[in-house]
Amino acid sequence: MFILIAGPYRSGTNDDVNLMRQNLNKLESVALPLFRKGHVPIIGEWVALPLIHLAGSTKPGDEAWEEVQYPVAHRLLEKCDAVLRIEGASKGADEDVRIAKERGLKIYYHIEDVPDAE
Repeated sequence: MFILIAGPYRSGTNDDVNLMRQNLNKLESVALPLFRKGHVPIIGEWVALPLIHLAGSTKPGDEAWEEVQYPVAHRLLEKCDAVLRIEGASKGADEDVRIAKERGLKIYYHIEDVPDAE
């Protein structure tokens, strides 16, 4: 499966880049285990952050940031088979789950619940 890993990135950081990096590390911490289960993990920030930079963003939440950050995940969801929602408050991740449910995608909340690929 192509699985979007969703969870806090900017949420709860007050735009502190160090805290945002810690959140990205948490998202990334489940990517290799998903891969080892036979799936292809994707994190929206892996795609969004370079595009945000190219769009000329100078800080989280500016116009260029908003143009790219959430739409990237929503477009990725059009290609995904499932979402792994890791713990932590995040309106963006909750929106990803809502959209995924509307599209009939599988939602997992723990890496252990993701089946191995066949």
